[in-house]
Amino acid sequence: MKTNANDFDALHHVAIEVNDVQRALDWYRSRFAAEVVYQDETWAMLRFSNIYLALVTPGQHPPHIAVEHEHAERYGELNRHRDGTASVYIKDSEGNTLEIMKKMP
Repeated sequence: MKTNANDFDALHHVAIEVNDVQRALDWYRSRFAAEVVYQDETWAMLRFSNIYLALVTPGQHPPHIAVEHEHAERYGELNRHRDGTASVYIKDSEGNTLEIMKKMP
């Protein structure tokens, strides 16, 4: 049994679908203490103290949860993203989308 928190994989972010990135950012920032760490017309990333929240537009990225994994390449070929991360999308046993991200040093 793992007992050290460093032995566990980490949830990196949850991605939810929004129709208007700026409107969604304004809504979240007016209600919560969070920092915008990336933004363009198709998606944005907010940093909370314990997790990130991605706001994605339909068709750009699927709604998903992202897990950091030291050996993400074991799940498939990694794709490099605009923000410098690398990941692969998979489905879990129930059809939910997961993004497996290469753990950054």
